[in-house]
Parts: sequence; structure tokens; C-alpha cells
Amino acid sequence: MIRDVSHLEALLSEPSNAAVAAMSRIDGDVLILGVGGKMGPSLARMLVRASQQAGIDRKVRAVSRFSKETLRDQLHTDGIETIAGDLGDEAFIAGLPDAANVIFMAGMKFGTGDNPSTTWAMNTYVPALICRRFRDSRILSFSTGNVYPLVPTDSEGSVETDTPGPVGEYAMSALGRERTFEFFCRQDEVPTTIVRLNYAVEMRYGVLVDLAQQVQAEQTIDLSMGYANVIWQADANAMAIAAMADAAVPPYVVNVAGPELVDVRATCERFGELLGKPVKFSGEPASTALLNNGHAGHQRYGVPRVTLDQLIEWTADWIKQGGETHGKATHFQTRDGKF
Repeated sequence: MIRDVSHLEALLSEPSNAAVAAMSRIDGDVLILGVGGKMGPSLARMLVRASQQAGIDRKVRAVSRFSKETLRDQLHTDGIETIAGDLGDEAFIAGLPDAANVIFMAGMKFGTGDNPSTTWAMNTYVPALICRRFRDSRILSFSTGNVYPLVPTDSEGSVETDTPGPVGEYAMSALGRERTFEFFCRQDEVPTTIVRLNYAVEMRYGVLVDLAQQVQAEQTIDLSMGYANVIWQADANAMAIAAMADAAVPPYVVNVAGPELVDVRATCERFGELLGKPVKFSGEPASTALLNNGHAGHQRYGVPRVTLDQLIEWTADWIKQGGETHGKATHFQTRDGKF
């Protein structure tokens, strides 16, 4: 089991063989834009470790507002240079150092219902600024499986060649972000990778933490969104790093999702066993859900190293220990696209 936050961070930054191989193929420094989110710090650390294992000496720089100075200090300790500033400021973007490789992780999801214009600006306008500034770079942009429609639960999930069908303004703006990167990719011949993620989890945040906490608190579980995809955050970051080496014109698009389907009822019943709690449900699973098929990515970069069963056991143990969490629900149950 995972002992503490330090042990967790070490696991989250462990690169896969595919990530190490990608770092051996890619020349130049890496600039991460929007490192301050849930995935950014571990991705930055993984880039450093993968480069070291590949025998490549490169700088990894990370950009964020850094409202928490402790994160900046931690990244410095791990050999990552940091730059504080606002990605909505054109002058700030113009002053950023050149980088052969740019990873875009900034964006807005929660609060879209109350402030849709800011969501659109962060998810479409800012990417345009980045593309203009880094037209000589390779770009990796994180996207989301929300660009797809809800699909039948007895299907294998949406694949990369499916027609997008975003539900709600956040999902539409996420597709807008993809289209912005695609436009500049084609116009300026900027090699680009777009990663459609659905959903990364670790012990402090994610779909499994949401469900385990509800079971622990003996809350009633809503089954309306009866199925989901999850993937260990380290595996998600490792696949993204590996996919950066496959950047292309037009953009290379890849789903990043776990191979197993999370059955919400069965998963909560398992949490009930592990936590020693009764489990209560309401409603019935709808016939559709937001599901991504990650098979193409698994074939290219390897099957995720951590299984769903292992993630469930780790999560239950962490919650039972009273381990630290981010205190932010994923709202994965949302079916109307309003976040």
C-alpha cells in the first residue's frame, strides 16, 4: 500500500519505458504551461526522471501563477525551473523563453456555468496566443474525453476517429481548444499532439476517491452515471509524454483512458467490503455514459501499469488511513455538461 504523500509522489513521477524512450527521441528543453494543476507537478517530475534515465541533459521549465509558493519550492528541489505569471497576459507570454517542446496544461472547467466567457477565453484564446508565440516548437496539448458525446454503456467507448459531440459549454470550449491548436498546426506546420484524457486518478483526487469517500460517509450513491473510465495518473502522464514524440501535422490525437470499465455499483460494493461500510444506492444506471476507448494508446505505448483492482485497494486503504485529499469533487456524474 501507499505509505504517505512522499511515497505517493514518488510513484506518480515514475516514468514508463515508453516515456523514457520518447525522451531519448526528443531534442531540446521542455516548457510546461499551467503546471499548477493536479497533474502538472508529477508530470514535470516525470519529465526530469525520464530524461535522466534516457541519458539526456535538458531543462524542464514550469509556468504557473504559483499562488502556493510551497509548490514552487518543491519543483525547484526536483530540478525544475519555475516562471510565475499569467498566461492570459500577452506581454508575459512574449517574454517566455524559447523551448523546443511545449506542454499546454492550462484551462478552465469548474465554474463554467457561472462564468462561461472566462472558460472560453482560457480554453481557446490563450491557446491561440501560445501557438503564435511557439510556432517553432513541438506542442502537446491536454484535452478531455468530454469532447465526445455520451455513448451506449454496452459499447467499447468513443475512439479517436469518432465525430465529436460535446455536451455543454465546457465541453464545447474544450473542442474549441482542440480546433485552435489544429488550425495553427496546419497553418504554421507546428507538430502537435492532442491527448484526450478520461479520467486520471490518484489517492488525493479522482472518481475513485469521490466514490470511496461517499461510501466511507455512508452516503447514498447516485447511479445515474453508472460507468466511467479511470487511469492511474502516472500512467496518464507517461502516455502523454510518450505521445509528445509522435506529434504531427495535422495533429496526432490519442485517447488516454484505462482498459477496464468502472462499474459504479460494483466498485462501491467493493469499497463497502474494504471499508467495512454498508452501501446505499439511488436510481438506475442510464443507458449512456461518457466512455473513452484507450485501446490505440495501449497498443502504441503499453497497457497501464496499475490495474483498476489495485487502484480500488490503494484508494480504500488511503481513505481508511485518513490520508490527505484535495477536497475537490470531480462531478463525473454530471450528464448535462454543466460544471
